Amino acid sequence: MDSVPFTVPSVELRGGARMPLVGYGTHPLRGEDAAAAVATAIDVGFRSIDTATRYLNQDAVGEGIRRAGLPRDEIFLTSKLPPDSVGYEREVLEKSLSHFGVDQLDLWLIHWPPGGRPGAQAWRAFLRAREEGLVRAIGVSNYSLGLLDALAQETGEYPEVVQLQWSPVHYSERFLRGCQERGIVVGAHSPFRSARLDDPGLVAIAEAHERSPRQVIVRWNVQHGVAIVPKSAHRERMAANLDIGFELSSDEMAAIDALTEVG
Repeated sequence: MDSVPFTVPSVELRGGARMPLVGYGTHPLRGEDAAAAVATAIDVGFRSIDTATRYLNQDAVGEGIRRAGLPRDEIFLTSKLPPDSVGYEREVLEKSLSHFGVDQLDLWLIHWPPGGRPGAQAWRAFLRAREEGLVRAIGVSNYSLGLLDALAQETGEYPEVVQLQWSPVHYSERFLRGCQERGIVVGAHSPFRSARLDDPGLVAIAEAHERSPRQVIVRWNVQHGVAIVPKSAHRERMAANLDIGFELSSDEMAAIDALTEVG
């Protein structure tokens, strides 16, 4: 499978940037493995690349993007600030931009709540970075609704994106609706790791569409408006993760939602 006829939908973030709803996750790839995988992913059809300072692969990701040869504005590039870098946000961002070989990130996230707190100091630095044009959109990762509200109360602005571990096992209607009400797009990392891919109901839905459970999970996220970043180093699997040109029925969506173990 060398080409994917399906066009990946995108979502407009509150600040105006458009983010593809299916991106390519790069953890834990490093070095030449990461560079080759990113170039392959872009060749297959991915236009959103997700990484982080903690992944130690930003230079390789930048090399992979350069090898792909597409104009910079065709790639949506996401990175994340380690929570122990509060107070050094500008230095970390400038190093990231240098590693990538770009002038601007498309999305910058606080990787975890610093010390379990909202991280207002870091968030104010993120707001400044967006104002200065160093990043197009800003968000957080691994935050609860309570922490999102606390951050907005302290700084006056909600994140544009919140990324967290998200799969049918982790699905929370309350969290998803709460984010939508606040104008926050939910992003899914580690979508397959705990998804119970052998669940009979999930398998049956996949078979009905002549797809794999992984493809059904990608499609389920997209229909929920959740941005998903699956990772694979294999070209065939990369292409399969983008081959989601089918529609889940409302009953199928509800059946997948019901696989959640979140109370």
